[in-house]
Amino acid sequence: MSAALPSGITVFERGWLSSNNVLLTGADDEPAILVDTGYVTHGPQTLALVRHALAGRPLGRILNTHLHSDHCGGNALLQRELGAPVVIPPGEADAARAWDESRLSYRPTGQRCERFRVDQILHPGDLVRVGERTWQVLAAPGHDPHSVVLFAPDERILISADALWEHGFGVVFPEIENRPAFAEVRATLDLIATLKPVLVIPGHGAPFTDADAALERAYRRLDGYEAAPDRHGWYAGKVLAKFHLLEVQQQRLPELLDWLAHTPYFRRIHERYFADADYGAWSQRVVDELERAGAVEVRDGVVFNR
Repeated sequence: MSAALPSGITVFERGWLSSNNVLLTGADDEPAILVDTGYVTHGPQTLALVRHALAGRPLGRILNTHLHSDHCGGNALLQRELGAPVVIPPGEADAARAWDESRLSYRPTGQRCERFRVDQILHPGDLVRVGERTWQVLAAPGHDPHSVVLFAPDERILISADALWEHGFGVVFPEIENRPAFAEVRATLDLIATLKPVLVIPGHGAPFTDADAALERAYRRLDGYEAAPDRHGWYAGKVLAKFHLLEVQQQRLPELLDWLAHTPYFRRIHERYFADADYGAWSQRVVDELERAGAVEVRDGVVFNR
């Protein structure tokens, strides 16, 4: 079930193109902290939401749970406009400083992110204090090998990013690259279970209180992926296509299929899980399955996001 938030925590629940943004505040004159900044095309909206919620207090830092485009796309704009330093987990620091869009996944996924400056590193084991609340930084590999989550132990509040949603977790990207990571997903879920959070603020979707039920669903999904890895492949393919349509909103079917044909990560999914299937037919089936699920509508040769 969804839950009311304690004082000092504001969640901007976004659509699935942008991750949720979590604003942590203390006293009126204390600099606030923003966790994750959404996708680049939503940058002006993110800036407006944050400015309004700050109500004149400074933004002291931007923390990223990981560097997928939907979590850090607003970094550069907020860095310029609000003067806040950007703090990221250590694993992709070199790639971010060099702005290697292949290592950062933006080029392979066909996604965008404006270049930002890396100011500090957020290490697992660090403590982040805002007001009277202290957050532990915990490693949470699986969905992304370098992801972290934040946990306030006194109140058992978890900012879970894409490690745990109310109804699942994010695509396990290392698996697409043939780097086993389902065990890391399980270890991260096990860690969350030991924390026994009473409030979970996920990277996507509304905050919720029934962590046990969410974990049960996540374990069940993970069991299914481990038993039949191609199920994860179908999920990953549909997520990548849907994310693109969330950004463009509509596209002629041949142009969408051409985009998929030239998107490296989509090709990796095919090679990893479906190499025996014709690439064009498999791409069309991904669109067909999205349509059957009600996630897109195909009308007069145009694919519309729904």
